[in-house]
Amino acid sequence: MRNEASTPREIDIAESGTNGRLGSMAEGVIGSEILKIASDIRSLVSEGKAICNLTVGDFSPTEFRPPKLLQTEIKQAIDKGETHYPPSDGMLVLRQAIQKFYKNFLGLDYPLESVLVHGGSRPGIYGAYRTLVDPGDAVVYPVPSWNNNHYCHLVRAEARPVVCRPEDAFLPTHELLNDAVRSARMVALCSPGNPTGTAFTRNGLEEICDLILEENLRRRSEERPLYLLYDQVYWMLTFGHTEHHNPVSLRPELAKYTILIDGISKAFASTGIRVGWTVGPPDIIRQGAAILAHVGAWAPRAEQVATAALLHHEDAIREYNSEIKRGVLTRLDALHKGISQLCSEGFPVSSIQPMGAIYLSARFGLNGKRTRSGRMLPTNEDIRAYLLAEAQVGVVPFQAFGSTEETGWFRLSVGAVSLQDIHAMFPRLRKALQEIVD
Repeated sequence: MRNEASTPREIDIAESGTNGRLGSMAEGVIGSEILKIASDIRSLVSEGKAICNLTVGDFSPTEFRPPKLLQTEIKQAIDKGETHYPPSDGMLVLRQAIQKFYKNFLGLDYPLESVLVHGGSRPGIYGAYRTLVDPGDAVVYPVPSWNNNHYCHLVRAEARPVVCRPEDAFLPTHELLNDAVRSARMVALCSPGNPTGTAFTRNGLEEICDLILEENLRRRSEERPLYLLYDQVYWMLTFGHTEHHNPVSLRPELAKYTILIDGISKAFASTGIRVGWTVGPPDIIRQGAAILAHVGAWAPRAEQVATAALLHHEDAIREYNSEIKRGVLTRLDALHKGISQLCSEGFPVSSIQPMGAIYLSARFGLNGKRTRSGRMLPTNEDIRAYLLAEAQVGVVPFQAFGSTEETGWFRLSVGAVSLQDIHAMFPRLRKALQEIVD
């Protein structure tokens, strides 16, 4: 016999109106635009459609696996009982390994107090915003770029987006940043870039470094400094003649104003393993560690132990890096060459030569055009939906990265597709483009 107390009851959690239910910051948060696109793709896949999914900034394990050494070390660490809480600033063995890794691979000799470990790279970016930026402080960042608009909202910063041009490979320049940095608290940059797949030249980054140094020299003693948040999580994925440059190597005097963001997620196809780090001035790192400790943003202990082992094996790193770069570049080149071929045939498409990361900037210049069936394509979103429906290719418009211009530019990501997927997509894309009329 069941008594009344044991009878399950439906709990009424229906909204009684939105007024006052959320905090003002939470009420204004916008979810990931890419996740919305993913929902459209899942619907088509459920219908049996073969989709060339170029939307996710991730690696499919069927295409790219983490280093075998890393996988083995994680299993061994768990077997040894490395399953409890790690130190909130990261395990000493990993912080030492990162210190050595930066010295050997980047020529950066930071003290141990400058290294903070966290669960992937995102907490490091958020931690830097939280540590340095007060409500109302101005943050300068390029458009398109990944999530800076959302981070500005989270900390109530004044967003100062700087619209970048395709002729500059969508990279900010000294000229574009010159006025924006006045009175700003932080400049947020990423190279190689997400979503652009492009990277700073030495000269281009040097000019920006000098601008930040000059701005700090210009400020009076009572004014707070201007900081540089430099996301270099893709730095090991550069192609051809492209070289990665970091601001501290180019201008050592900038070290006291620079926060570097990094991790294993992209260079080692380990996005789900969640090990990232921040390197910067010890006083900022100390307070950033305190902030992230309160939100429990540490990386799992076993994964930290395994990452330390990986970073100590330089030969294994170089071997894996050669392998993953070959796989990524083969896919990016296939996309770039295929789009260039369509351009040579007179279709309104183009792309920028891949320089780094796992992305290609591509333009489908269909804005304002219509299909033979009369379908109008005024916006990037309309183009995205058309390409998904007719060419079974998923792409992400630059609007997902802060852009407001309807110019047909998209991010194409290759971490979750095979070379065969790409080759099979182009006949469908050509057919979809042939249906466009002026």
